[in-house]
Amino acid sequence: MRYNRLALYGLLCVAAIMILSPVFIMISTSLKSMDEIRNGSIFTLPVDPGFAAWSKAWFGDCAKTLGEGCGGLSSSFMTSVKVVIPALILSVGLGAITGYALAAWKMKGANVMFAALLVGMFIPPQVTLYPLIIMIRELGIFGTIPGLILVHVIWGVAFTTMMFRNFFKTVPQDLLKAARIDGAGFWRLFWHVMLPISLPILGVAMILQFTYIWNDFLLGLTFGGRAGQPMTVALNNLVGSQFGEKEYNVDMAATMLTALPTLAVYLLSGRLFVRGIAAGAVKG
Repeated sequence: MRYNRLALYGLLCVAAIMILSPVFIMISTSLKSMDEIRNGSIFTLPVDPGFAAWSKAWFGDCAKTLGEGCGGLSSSFMTSVKVVIPALILSVGLGAITGYALAAWKMKGANVMFAALLVGMFIPPQVTLYPLIIMIRELGIFGTIPGLILVHVIWGVAFTTMMFRNFFKTVPQDLLKAARIDGAGFWRLFWHVMLPISLPILGVAMILQFTYIWNDFLLGLTFGGRAGQPMTVALNNLVGSQFGEKEYNVDMAATMLTALPTLAVYLLSGRLFVRGIAAGAVKG
């Protein structure tokens, strides 16, 4: 038993080292000067650590950029926030309602609708990109933040509906019948019975959707336009638009700045995420 535990801890340590090594290299490189990067190893700690690369990645370098802005990530951060918050609330909220309707109310064609949602989930975004472009263009919001939000909601609803529908299917029918006998209708049953017991899966859905929307590049590049580019697109522009010497410290700092919100979400809500996954697994 003791050797099994030691083997388990050994495997966990190896996995942690493999996962954290790239993060260590990125943080270490971002704190080094270019002279130290050129003359040292990527695995060595910075001799004279500094946050100059982080400042340049965030605020940009106005002396080396042409046109408006300084090429940093600060301007695109608020754009990402403006996209993520409404897209997250709408996709999770609509997914909870449609999942509840498909699971708790016997509707004609409910199984067919759910099967269509599942099929839609497995269609690559590249396949539906052109039809979405046509639809968003006809609505007159192509190249705007509302258009990008709508696209994220369209893509997110199928996934969140599946999660909530599968969770609500495990709710005992006797509980639903008792609520209906007490006079609960569609919305009262949802707000006072189904939603309170779905808090674990609600947390999981919000964490996963936040991660997907924040880290998205393809939809932001296609539908955001010049004024609605999220941080991932700005990161690509910053890394790919440098002239002269490649500033690896600035690139690593910019990458870490872009990843910090998702890392913070997982660190702050990791226990909730594990509880939600475990609750879904036990109920499923």
